[in-house]
Amino acid sequence: MGLTLPKMKSPGGLVSTSGNWIFLISLSAILIGYVLWPSLRLFAEGLKIPLLLELFSSFSSGNSRALFNSVWISIWTVIGSGILGTVMSFLFFRYEFPLKKVLVAMAALPLALPPLVGVLAFLFLYGESGILPRGLQAILSLDGVPFSFQGMWAVWLVHVYSMYVYFYLFCSAALQNVDRSLLEASSDLGAHPATTFRTIILPHLRPSLVSASLLVFMISMASFTAPLLFAGSENFLTLQIYNYKVNGNLEYSAAISVVLTLICLLFLLLIELNRRGSRVSTASKGSSPIPIPVRSGAARFVALFCAILIIVFLALPILTIILISFVKEGSWTWQILPQAYTWDNYINLLGQSDVAAPILNSFRMAFAATFANLLFGVSAAVFIVKGRFPGRGFIRLLSILPFAIPGTVIAINLIVTFSGPHPLAGGAILVGSLWLLPLAYFIRHIPLIVRSTVASLETYDDRLTDASQDLGASGMRTFRKVVLPSILPGILAGTLLTFVTALGEFVSSILLYVFDNRPISVEILSQLRLYDFGAAAAYSVLLMILIGSATLIVSYFGGSSRSGVVR
Repeated sequence: MGLTLPKMKSPGGLVSTSGNWIFLISLSAILIGYVLWPSLRLFAEGLKIPLLLELFSSFSSGNSRALFNSVWISIWTVIGSGILGTVMSFLFFRYEFPLKKVLVAMAALPLALPPLVGVLAFLFLYGESGILPRGLQAILSLDGVPFSFQGMWAVWLVHVYSMYVYFYLFCSAALQNVDRSLLEASSDLGAHPATTFRTIILPHLRPSLVSASLLVFMISMASFTAPLLFAGSENFLTLQIYNYKVNGNLEYSAAISVVLTLICLLFLLLIELNRRGSRVSTASKGSSPIPIPVRSGAARFVALFCAILIIVFLALPILTIILISFVKEGSWTWQILPQAYTWDNYINLLGQSDVAAPILNSFRMAFAATFANLLFGVSAAVFIVKGRFPGRGFIRLLSILPFAIPGTVIAINLIVTFSGPHPLAGGAILVGSLWLLPLAYFIRHIPLIVRSTVASLETYDDRLTDASQDLGASGMRTFRKVVLPSILPGILAGTLLTFVTALGEFVSSILLYVFDNRPISVEILSQLRLYDFGAAAAYSVLLMILIGSATLIVSYFGGSSRSGVVR
């Protein structure tokens, strides 16, 4: 009598051999066709030694200054953001002081501001014609404004405001795993708080600080909006790419794009190496430390004063945008504050078709791109984590590649690739069409859903899949009934982040849009140039509400998955 052995299967196997082939071919075709090939075309167009030598012929040339300014401002952005974000996370972790709960609630507030909206808020508040300079001029009876918010320091301050959050989030997550017993032992041995911070806290934070520094440097290098509105006569690499393209010199634009891409790719590689090198257990053997109350009168006064300053610094830009959104067109010229207010800016958003058109355009393009990202991202994540087939590392690498490509460069990639008939466009020319911009949104946001879903799948217990299949469930039924409910928070987090980021996307949009599909971000800039500040601010408030709502949902459902997105 023969004994029938059960058929062996790989742990947690969700993808069959034929399914692996289908996944590999489909995912590779999309990533090679829309991510890798356009980048290679750009390098073929711009990576020419004589051309690069011409563009960077001397230190005094505009492109050399642009490279220096981009690197210089990125270094100081890392320093400023690192100090502010790390200090805030440590003080919230270690001490109890007045207004702490308010500060904790507001600490991540800049995440609700799309880049263009944040820059617009600083322009209304601190610009040469802004509320604060004119207010100080009136109070001090000066002939002119006491300061002008423009130039390198203005770009730096906007960067610090928007990017310190990465240090704050990374360090706050790391501090949750600090062992209380270590801090108590240090205190019992009579160590000064500064010594405790240097010998215990700082080594624990080092991986997070390195990751945040690399990430912030890369994001700062790719920054476009703040230099566009505040840099004045100073050059930046992203501005050079834009200016050359607008002036019709695509070859020069491609060459600068190659330089910027190589820098960002280097930092993406360093981020990945640091992430893998620091992937160690951080479980705490004891409970988390209890915050120390600040009891002395002088210390409480200083803590309260600093807390109020930070609250004002964080809240003023948002409050300014909300105030200006009620301004009647033409009522704010030389005055400190607007002289007439109206609800018309909001009524027009819904009541006038030409005003509502950019909103509908953004929703349609964001929805189309997010739906494509959802299908692609979940499929890629399942193949990367649960597939049992060569090629997973290749798919993972190409899936995170768009994260290192600045928005200006992605736009130039697509212009170079699809300026003529192309098989991936069905033989059509996409440049100048309605489809190029949603394609750019899709490419830019590939890493979001892939990384958030991968983070969820890596914590998924494969024994649940094995049990389902042992009971006779098919692979598809197992995925739908067992796997999907477990990883849904990560998918939801990545999907919401993708949608709201696409809604407010500006950098690629300004290079690729046509009038019929102009998005909200481009319309905001158009209204600003027409001096209709109220309409520009009303669009901005709409974006803030959408992004703020999505951020709350992500924080509720996405918890641990969000860290997978940013890292």
